[in-house]
Amino acid sequence: MPDLILLHAPSVYDFRKKTILYGPVSDLIPSTTAFEMYPIGFASMVDYLTRAGYNVRILNLAVRMLNNKNFDVEATINKLESPLFGIDLHWLLHSHGAIEIARIVKKYHPHSKVLFGGLSSSYFFKDLMTYEEIDYVLRGDSTEEPLRQLVAAVKEGKEPENVPNLVWKDEKGQVRENPFNNVPEALTTVFKDYYANMVRSVIKYRDLASYLPFKNWRTYPITAVLTCRGCTKSCVICGGSSSAFRNFYNRSAPAYRPPEAVIADVKQIDRFSGGPIFILGDLRQPGEDYADKVFTGLKNAGVKNQIILELFTPASKELLQKMADTCPNFCLEISPESHDTDIIKASGRGYTREGLEQTIADALAVGCGRVDIYFMIGIPKQTYQSVMETIEFCEYLYKKHNGDKRLALFIAPLSPFLDPGSLGFENPEKFGYKRFYSTLEEHRQALLSPNWKYALNYETEWLTRQQIVDVSYEAILRLNSLKLKYGIISPEMAAVSDERLKSAREMAHYLEELMTRGNSEMELARLKPQIDTINAFPVAERIQQELPGKVGLKWFKALGMWFKR
Repeated sequence: MPDLILLHAPSVYDFRKKTILYGPVSDLIPSTTAFEMYPIGFASMVDYLTRAGYNVRILNLAVRMLNNKNFDVEATINKLESPLFGIDLHWLLHSHGAIEIARIVKKYHPHSKVLFGGLSSSYFFKDLMTYEEIDYVLRGDSTEEPLRQLVAAVKEGKEPENVPNLVWKDEKGQVRENPFNNVPEALTTVFKDYYANMVRSVIKYRDLASYLPFKNWRTYPITAVLTCRGCTKSCVICGGSSSAFRNFYNRSAPAYRPPEAVIADVKQIDRFSGGPIFILGDLRQPGEDYADKVFTGLKNAGVKNQIILELFTPASKELLQKMADTCPNFCLEISPESHDTDIIKASGRGYTREGLEQTIADALAVGCGRVDIYFMIGIPKQTYQSVMETIEFCEYLYKKHNGDKRLALFIAPLSPFLDPGSLGFENPEKFGYKRFYSTLEEHRQALLSPNWKYALNYETEWLTRQQIVDVSYEAILRLNSLKLKYGIISPEMAAVSDERLKSAREMAHYLEELMTRGNSEMELARLKPQIDTINAFPVAERIQQELPGKVGLKWFKALGMWFKR
């Protein structure tokens, strides 16, 4: 019997039954609108507890529900046995599904304990403790050791009064807060063998289907490597910013993994996957020396996987050349949010238009395999006109670089939520935001809105919620046309994307009229098949982000990881 079972819920628990037009809320990530990707912390917890002698199992309920329309969540949970069930609420958009899963766990396992963790759990810990189904909340971004202590206490039948970072209910139902003082300054004791132990856990429980990170991972096994916890930047919309970590998660500075640990992860992934490896975070955050050590290690590692690297600020041509020498055909990811220097500055990003242009040009010149540029709708000082000017900037880039197919440009709305803990969420008026929801329950209910407009927890001085919806569809459609014009995407892909976006826009307008009239339940039920079809359309942007080339899982090498202890 597992000592701990980790469960990952879909964003909306009963998404297979609800009538919800999701809009372009997950177009730029591997996950679908169910947001089935669980946080990388699941892997570190499996690893840490396994090395401590405990048995841990993962069930990605969201991906099981997506891959099998007949998958019975309640029957599956009923068959499980464990004294402790952990449910992640790292991203707020899981708030509906996570709590519904907690209720199902308690329904069938009333004597087991239910634990919540993740950044949103830490932020809303007081709200979470008002739900009778939830026994514990672990606060913080690095809870491996507190979790080990909690698992030990539960197994021994002891009250967890000495477990750091824990908020819990005692035998009388009183909520108690233990000191929030376990915030490791270094990550040398975690992520030691996490991918190998994940593979071993899959084999042990003979359940690959429940460990898949997202729906299509088997065919596109992109895998992440974590470099740090925390951040040096304070972007206005980000709940993982330095200010959020400092004010809500007791982290005054980022904790970095040693460069050799990052390289060890890359080598380990190469053993079981030929897919792309995404090294998360700008390697320059702890200093140029750190980046140099990682690049040296990567060059000596000899892995064939395509490497994806991030930049938070412009890079010199020398650094980009070093990336190219180290990781041939590397992919570069940049998120300036806007083309306009004033808007970029207002959102807290570290770019200027000139710096962005130079970095793109230099990256292409040194042989970068692809440069992904992400723009955002719903940031401070951004008007309808400025969004359209961003699309004009995209055409300028395509012209400047002669329609180079390595240049991948994307735009999407900030949705569904402005992150709790972010500067914009905490001080909305200061940054030009109007916030519609504050409590956890308000956000939970917002996720059930039939029209994604009403899931948005914000609007700005410059764009109302309706304008955010309208300009999002218009901007994505215009960018899609540009990609067709310059040969970035095929006519077939452009046609599919156009049909999806235009159908969604028309349905959004109809839903707005329907909800204004009221008494819409019967009509929503009638519309469900049509809305499900719109939601299920292939997402051109997600397809474009998949790096070309032969990728796949190395099954025999993965099996070998079971035996190499």
